[in-house]
Amino acid sequence: MSKYHHIKQTAYEANMQLPKLGLVLFTFGNVSAADREKGVFAIKPSGVPYKDLTPEKMVIVDFDGNIIEGELRPSSDTLTHAVLYKHWDGINGIVHTHSTYATSWAQSQRCIPIFGTTHADHLTTDIPCAPPMNDELIEGNYEYQTGFQILNHFAELGLDHKEVEMVLVGNHAPFTWGKTADKAVYNSAVLESVAQMAYLTEQINAQAPRLKDTLINKHYQRKHGPDSYYGQ
Repeated sequence: MSKYHHIKQTAYEANMQLPKLGLVLFTFGNVSAADREKGVFAIKPSGVPYKDLTPEKMVIVDFDGNIIEGELRPSSDTLTHAVLYKHWDGINGIVHTHSTYATSWAQSQRCIPIFGTTHADHLTTDIPCAPPMNDELIEGNYEYQTGFQILNHFAELGLDHKEVEMVLVGNHAPFTWGKTADKAVYNSAVLESVAQMAYLTEQINAQAPRLKDTLINKHYQRKHGPDSYYGQ
């Protein structure tokens, strides 16, 4: 058995959640799971249908994007994952999808406004949308630069990746991350749901106001604050 079996199994199980949650069509998505002690992550192979996946088909890659183990090509988004793992500590799972509503906001190059308490249960800011990269970077090492597109946007906004665990990449699609691959998948599902609700909110009331700060703080703190009381 491979010494990386544990993260292959984790990545496999997380990837299989994407179609169950309605977050992917065909092969439009991927999940990776990292082992920081070994400096590697397991990621879905490129273009393989979910019904054909097995733990053994997951590809092991280091944080520089080098293939360590695996017979198949890793996801085309592998270098984006590698950049995020290498430069951001505390994350052990990353998800990329082209889910309908989140991707529609990304294609519109718009952040998702914080309209309601469902959004505030998970973060206190609008969901950021990183602007499209310039032509020179697009024509270069595109997937690698996508990782820096995300990193640089967070730095410009002064956002903490441990508090805001999701982003839209302008004209592209969403990425989410978390302490575990399961949490990253959870964040991807939350992002899609919030994106749908924000879209419908603007259809019902194009002048819908942003959620007021007192409600944002109340809902976020009751789940994440030092005196949190949501859940068991």
